[in-house]
Amino acid sequence: MCPIWPLHIIILYLLALCPMWVVCQAVPNLLATFNPNNLTLHMDYSDFIDVEVTGDGLLPADEMVIRVPNSHVADATWNSTHTVSEEEASSNRWRGRFQITGKFLGRTDMLLEVKRGSSEYPVNGTIPVTVLRPERVIDTIFTSSVATFVSLIFINFGCAMHWPTVKEVLRRPIGPLIGMCGQFLFMPLMTFGLGFLVFPTLPEMHLGMFCTGVAPGGGASNIWTFILGGNLNLSLAMTSISTLAAFGFMPLWLFSLGQVVFRNANIVVPYSRIATFVVGLIVPLGIGLAMQRWTPRLAAFMVRILKGFSTTLLLFIIVFAIVTNLYIFELFTWEIIVAGMGVPWLGYLAGYVLARVCRQPHEDALAISIETGIQNTGIAIFLLRYALPQPEADLTTGKIILTSCCDTLCPSPKRISPRLSRYLLRS
Repeated sequence: MCPIWPLHIIILYLLALCPMWVVCQAVPNLLATFNPNNLTLHMDYSDFIDVEVTGDGLLPADEMVIRVPNSHVADATWNSTHTVSEEEASSNRWRGRFQITGKFLGRTDMLLEVKRGSSEYPVNGTIPVTVLRPERVIDTIFTSSVATFVSLIFINFGCAMHWPTVKEVLRRPIGPLIGMCGQFLFMPLMTFGLGFLVFPTLPEMHLGMFCTGVAPGGGASNIWTFILGGNLNLSLAMTSISTLAAFGFMPLWLFSLGQVVFRNANIVVPYSRIATFVVGLIVPLGIGLAMQRWTPRLAAFMVRILKGFSTTLLLFIIVFAIVTNLYIFELFTWEIIVAGMGVPWLGYLAGYVLARVCRQPHEDALAISIETGIQNTGIAIFLLRYALPQPEADLTTGKIILTSCCDTLCPSPKRISPRLSRYLLRS
């Protein structure tokens, strides 16, 4: 037996703990204080942050290193020396300044580490950084020009509208009722379910899909209906009816299933936006109808150039939208692509099948199909501006923009519909 038993056990423990104690004494215990303590900046813009590190364990020649977990959102570079001097080490206080540059939409934290030889030690304290999209002149130009051209094309639609046919549609609103079922029953439920399937852990993306699904039909549906040979009068009547019905159906869905999607969302129904779209739809159509009555030759000319003008407008929107929103393509993941393409195409299919099952002619079924699949994405984006903070609202609109691109690049049901029509009629 050991002559110093049981003291030898205590001695062995002390011998083992001493090196660990020495190592722990060498590890710095530091706190970083940032001024300002948080930062919000726009993409491609920079700002400066002053930092002070205090605590125990600073040594001369220690190097301060900046770490950015989400380097695609922002990066940082030192604007001063980041090596600890002997004076700073003796006072256990180091000051520096660095520059933060916003690279892309999102949020990230920035933190410091002390590099000592080949070892690195964390410094307590972080600064949250938020990068937003800047308001640009080109965005205002794009929005204004599209609004102007769409108003002109709706004047053309008014010149081409056959008012007795529209009155017949309103007298026997079978087509609009089918479209309403697709627009305000199938689309909200479909986007609600597809959102849970594609974005199970991202409620803000799910909310973006749902806002798209509850929006009324968009103006592009009328353009595509005319280009593809559908019933333009039915399409215009359906767009007007669905936009007016949105005053009731949007609050119904937003304050029922919308609360399930995102309980903490500050959802505001954009009544003013909807009313603006109604005015922007009815006034140009009224001007076109007046031209039919008072200037028939000019109205006939407007009808002759309608198809070429419509095609030019669509190409303009596609090219200009891509040029002004190139940054948004960085957001496209396979989930966003599936969701963005799935929403309009499932709407096209559901609207056409439902119309043919209800024995509607091909031209009417085509109008119902396009009206169901194409949403007013402007209203959906406006909703998200109020429901989500920035930059989450802009990040979520990436899916809506892809949906809008798929709306603009509407696949031609005209190519597949005759075969589908024969099958549905036989069944």
